[in-house]
Amino acid sequence: MIRTLTRRYTLRTSSSCNRTRMSSDNSGKYHQNLIPDANDDDDGMDIRNEEQSMVHQNVGAGTPHHDLQSDMEMMKERFAKLLLGEDMSGGGKGVYSALALSNAVTNLAGIMVANYIAASIFGEKGKLEPLAPERKARWRKEMDWLLSVTDHIVEFVPSQQISKDGTNMEVMVTRQRSDLLANIPGLLKLDAILIETLDNFGQEQEFWYVSKNENQDIDNSSQRDDKWWHPIVKVPENGLSETSRKRLQYQKESVNQVLKAAMNINAQVLSEIQIPESYIDSLPKNGRESLGDSIYKSITVDSFDPLQFLSAMDFSTEHKVLDFKNRIEASILIWKRKMNQKDGWNPWGSGISSGKRELFEVRAETILLLLKQQFPGVAQSSLDISKIQENRDVGLAIQESYSRVLESLAFSVMSRIEDVLHADSLTRTLRCSEIDCSGDTDTLGIQ
Repeated sequence: MIRTLTRRYTLRTSSSCNRTRMSSDNSGKYHQNLIPDANDDDDGMDIRNEEQSMVHQNVGAGTPHHDLQSDMEMMKERFAKLLLGEDMSGGGKGVYSALALSNAVTNLAGIMVANYIAASIFGEKGKLEPLAPERKARWRKEMDWLLSVTDHIVEFVPSQQISKDGTNMEVMVTRQRSDLLANIPGLLKLDAILIETLDNFGQEQEFWYVSKNENQDIDNSSQRDDKWWHPIVKVPENGLSETSRKRLQYQKESVNQVLKAAMNINAQVLSEIQIPESYIDSLPKNGRESLGDSIYKSITVDSFDPLQFLSAMDFSTEHKVLDFKNRIEASILIWKRKMNQKDGWNPWGSGISSGKRELFEVRAETILLLLKQQFPGVAQSSLDISKIQENRDVGLAIQESYSRVLESLAFSVMSRIEDVLHADSLTRTLRCSEIDCSGDTDTLGIQ
């Protein structure tokens, strides 16, 4: 790893070369190695990361020797902590390497996980503004360090090779594991889109923010009740211009696409992580006990409408949403286990037929999908937290944590854009009432 950093600074003064990653078949066995080999000079993925880091980190500033030494010391400290499982005392009480890397990504981004906020790079975005240059540089540099681990998680794939005598033979070579090869470039692209979106708000805007303490007489009507701790958004007395409004709508749609993509990757990765036995042992014995009588009866009726069912639920607080999500996920797992263990005696058995149980499971999965779409920013469920804590696969841990922090950042940025549009809508509505629009709101752009 230090060899990689040294070569990165050596290459800075030379012209960069474009190299193309070679692709091959998806077959092969997985191999996971956290400590690079000494002979990694010929590793194409290391060279690619060196060039990518030079572009993203803007390492030309400052004294090269001083930058190299300080970064090397910082990287040694980071990876020493990871190798010790976050237990710097050396007492052997550290966590798994996978969980240590997951925590490192989460803490770097400063995203809320299980009611914990690590105030770092992003934190809780209360304003639409660019990241400070030093924070952006730190994010790209340290994420590059953490992602470099995935270059050494490889699989064997067949490759054609011609020997000196002209014989064509098939040999096994290593390449980055197929799931990492598919997801890491996509996550880097989503990351770049979000950073670019925030950078665009550094230009002159038609809205601004004021604190609650700045003016006690300020009108707080534009502040939504669930965002009381954020600064207050202010817009011109006639509202935003049509151009500014369309630009915000476009940025909102763009960030929403990033949010959906990050959610899909995160859900896919979580589905590949094995469910811990400790979570299974904590489950109730049947779906009725997990859901409660009222919810269970609503799901198991003959005529079932998931949208109508969700509209009748009380989701007034995030705690209620999370509790319902935990119940639904537990019931899905219970019904799946009962269907898989239908042959022979098992403690999960009941008098419900497998056909009905499968129907209930499909209904619960539909509800869960709609719930995630309706509340994309809700905290992680007990099942997700249990998977992350017990996971041993380093590659899955990095993909899960990276996609999770991007999902949280995308949701936060989209919420801040909605705050501005909400303030604009209220301002234009108030303006319309003052001048008596008489039902014609086209002049102010109110829909």
